[in-house]
Amino acid sequence: MDKVKVLAQYLPPDAAPLIGRWIDYFKCEFKISRNRGTKFGDYRAPYDGKGHRISVNFDLNPYAFLVTTVHEFAHLHTWNEHQQKAKPHGTEWKNNFKKMMQPFFEKEVFPPDVKQAITSYLNNPAASSCSDLTLYRSLRKYDPVKESIHTVEKLPIKAIFKLKDGRVFRKEEKLRKRYKCVEISSKRIYLFSPVAEVELLETV
Repeated sequence: MDKVKVLAQYLPPDAAPLIGRWIDYFKCEFKISRNRGTKFGDYRAPYDGKGHRISVNFDLNPYAFLVTTVHEFAHLHTWNEHQQKAKPHGTEWKNNFKKMMQPFFEKEVFPPDVKQAITSYLNNPAASSCSDLTLYRSLRKYDPVKESIHTVEKLPIKAIFKLKDGRVFRKEEKLRKRYKCVEISSKRIYLFSPVAEVELLETV
């Protein structure tokens, strides 16, 4: 099947032709990956005879898929220009991300709130990656509704919740940017991102 038709199943359709051209231009192996709970996408530089490789999780909504794809292509472009001399999310990467995002702004591919969140993220030097919470929250609004799934920040204190791996926790107080949670079986304390997705079991 034509790669643009495949990409259009995951991206906003107007974005698919340009991403297809990038794959060809950069001679990049582009993989639509299974869900990885710790990351949306991944870039791997040429190594041991292999070229550029990018993977993006299959289950992202179209806007999150596009932001992640551009994020990873900006890493590729930065590597081509600077190789290991540039920081992963340093000035060089930010400039490339902003430049590579521009065609999609011009096509008005994104809803206004997502465009604003991306713009704010790129103008904020303190935000080191796409784990920026404002951007993440704006993208999540376009996810399909999942009745039993909640983010940790939305749960009441003392709520009991479960992870995909079956481990069960109780939510405690917020510590700076993360939430302290106690694993029920081991009594060990873990810190959770506010936007970690979990299954609510019970509230107090």
